[in-house]
Amino acid sequence: MIPLPTRLRQLLSLHPGWLALFAALALSVIGIAAIGTVAIPEATKMARFWLPVSLAVMAVCAIPRPRWIGYASYPLFAAVLIVLILMALPFMPRAIVPVRNGARAWISLGSITLQPSELIKVLFVLSMAWYLRYRSSYRTLRGLLVPFFIMFIPVALILKQPDLGTALLFAPTLFVMLVAAGAKLRHLGFLLGLVVLAISVNVAVALWAPDNMQLLRPHQRARIVSMVSLAQGDTRFIKSTAYQQDKAMTLVSAGGLTGYGAERSATIVKFNRVPHVHNDMIFAVIANRWGVLGVLGVLGLYLTLTASFLLIAGRSKDPLAQLSCVGFAGMIFTQVVINIGMNLGMLPVTGITLPFISYGGSSLVATFIMVGLALNFASRRPAMLARPNFEFDNPDAIFQ
Repeated sequence: MIPLPTRLRQLLSLHPGWLALFAALALSVIGIAAIGTVAIPEATKMARFWLPVSLAVMAVCAIPRPRWIGYASYPLFAAVLIVLILMALPFMPRAIVPVRNGARAWISLGSITLQPSELIKVLFVLSMAWYLRYRSSYRTLRGLLVPFFIMFIPVALILKQPDLGTALLFAPTLFVMLVAAGAKLRHLGFLLGLVVLAISVNVAVALWAPDNMQLLRPHQRARIVSMVSLAQGDTRFIKSTAYQQDKAMTLVSAGGLTGYGAERSATIVKFNRVPHVHNDMIFAVIANRWGVLGVLGVLGLYLTLTASFLLIAGRSKDPLAQLSCVGFAGMIFTQVVINIGMNLGMLPVTGITLPFISYGGSSLVATFIMVGLALNFASRRPAMLARPNFEFDNPDAIFQ
């Protein structure tokens, strides 16, 4: 066991993890300021409670050996899955599992509510990295069934809540982890083709098939139809299903180059009455308050965060660290793309937060756990004696 003073010296050494921490802190400060534009009590809670809690949890995650983290990943993953199963049971009291916006996605602990699906995202990445680290079975098409089956369990439980936005993050995350682990691209390409085909069929059915042939739920179909209508200049749905997205797009487009500033932007947002503007649609507030320059700054911080995760993965010799950091980068990048896409009218509204920025304690804690683990992995020296990991001598083998 490494003595604590030695471990602290390792953490304080120069490594890419500090770049990830800088980007995360900067995004969190921007998020608190943006939330404060439209919801001062929520911004105060994020600044005085959730951010300190997140930093404390991050610090704890930076201490243990990666091997211990791997050993704990399966039991913790199973424990949170059990919690998700219990939440789906119809007899669970609403005092414990409240219903918000038609979803049973939270657990109430007095004045605090937690969202287990945020924690399961982190544990999924860790468990998958622990599973893939010394295997080669996923280099066959049949061997890919096990990782996708593991992914299907939390996705099915999250869809049951229902929380489509969070469920959408798992497949892209698993895909990039499998690419990093050396799965054959022709196998992944085949599976990706099936996914694209399924999405295309669902969209086509939603747009053109009669009501008795629909595959999606009515509200999911309505969001796709309204998004396409907005893109075509059709204003039929701006008072109903397209209202939230239309107002968000209005705020984004009005921001100009430098935005309106705090006070005027607060008035504009309040006048437009955008639903869930402090979480799902917080990007619209950023674009309206700070304009294009603010948006570019936020995107730059996200790219910095993602690049630092990938840099840590590239420098590390530990397969758990490599795959986990790639998974974290893929999950955060996907979440950012989906959230910004729905604010810009390029994707349907699915109810997904903007990492580090949107209001939500569970989301902030989960993302800072990723940063804490990245700090942990980045500060470790390579082991002198270690088993060969998933890397292959022939780089061309991935294409075969």
